Amino acid sequence: MLKIILPTIMLLPTALLSPPKFLWTNTTLYSLLIAALSLQWLIPTYYPYKFLSDWTGIDQISSPLLVLSCWLLPLMIMASQNHLQQEPLPRKRIFISTLITVQPFILLAFSTTELALFYISFEATLIPTLILITRWGNQPERLSAGIYLLFYTLVSSLPLLITIMHLYVKIGTLHLPTLELTHPTLSTSWTGMLSGLALLMAFMVKAPLYGLHLWLPKAHVEAPIAGSMLLAALLLKLGGYGIMRVTLLMGPLSNLLHYPFLTLALWGALMTSSICLRQTDLKSLIAYSSVSHMGLVIAAGMIQTHWSFSGAMILMISHGLTSSMLFCLANTNYERTHSRILLLTRGLQPLLPLMATWWLLANLTNMALPPTTNLMAELTIMVTLFNWSAFTIILTGIATLLTASYTLFMLLMTQRGPIPSHITSIQNSTTREHLLMTLHIIPMFLLILKPELISGIPS
Repeated sequence: MLKIILPTIMLLPTALLSPPKFLWTNTTLYSLLIAALSLQWLIPTYYPYKFLSDWTGIDQISSPLLVLSCWLLPLMIMASQNHLQQEPLPRKRIFISTLITVQPFILLAFSTTELALFYISFEATLIPTLILITRWGNQPERLSAGIYLLFYTLVSSLPLLITIMHLYVKIGTLHLPTLELTHPTLSTSWTGMLSGLALLMAFMVKAPLYGLHLWLPKAHVEAPIAGSMLLAALLLKLGGYGIMRVTLLMGPLSNLLHYPFLTLALWGALMTSSICLRQTDLKSLIAYSSVSHMGLVIAAGMIQTHWSFSGAMILMISHGLTSSMLFCLANTNYERTHSRILLLTRGLQPLLPLMATWWLLANLTNMALPPTTNLMAELTIMVTLFNWSAFTIILTGIATLLTASYTLFMLLMTQRGPIPSHITSIQNSTTREHLLMTLHIIPMFLLILKPELISGIPS
């Protein structure tokens, strides 16, 4: 574990001390090396925990997410190059350092075996994200977006801290493997109910559950491209991961806790998909689509069967890559037309034909076309939900239909139609952007060949 965390921390002096000419080259290559090293975590073992140390251990649920977070750091650095072009050098260094600072916290949050350390790193990821949004966002509204993000997260996570302390007083340890063995039965009393609710609530806001999701579109719309990629691909996964970790501790949940979350998650998937159909803002559309996909993950996490957990895992990984890629594409459009409004960025296919190919690929993976891992995940989750209750097929079916329709709507709006009269000249797409899209899409095509790597099933 340390052989990834220490090089990641040493990226900071690299970013701060590199000569100006090699700043981007050094940080990108170094972080790609770390990403390549992190692939060793995917090696299957027979033990429940790999690389176990006192504080960290990697099991089947956390290893794919860890590799994803290492993989996305170089991609975020590559995506941010263009919009930092005009900034003075110290500011570039600070930006890259902020991106790097999030990384050790995310790695710790995904790999820790101690609930207290998990809480600390879960909360610590908030600060660099906040700095990214409120300093490098595009519009003055970024301040209100930052306040939304901060207060939603804080209000929901203070009860989590109290419940973690309560667990510690009751059981005497916060070590996850030990807790899983002792089965802390949160009794059916009000205390048990409320502590179960508090444990889930922080992750529900992070994931986000429909109804607690209002901070997400705001934050996404205002964030710079690296902030959007970070939010969509990694921070939402912290929520899903926390739900999967904590529901295992709570034993069978009482129905009073189950049903509201399940219904909200599925209803939210339907609602946010229909909100997507009438969005004018490209980034906001992609953000709402994230809410609907994470709704399925929450629903799967609440059922707590092997199948549903495996479906949730695969969906989290494939959604991380897909939505990150969509945000990158939206950003390439934004950098050329300086507008996120769909009506003003139409008809780009004849102008940027190769970008149109990437748009098509990203949109097809987003609407879960076979043979992508997205399809495998959505089918798995739908089957488990159907097995749990036959009525859910109505909700999930309509949600899938709506997902396909808003994805196609997004593709047609950006690529087809008349070219708006205000677009007179447009820059060509660069090699860097094509490389960025390739690095997003190659893992998705490769993972379908061996989905056991990310399915969360001990191999």
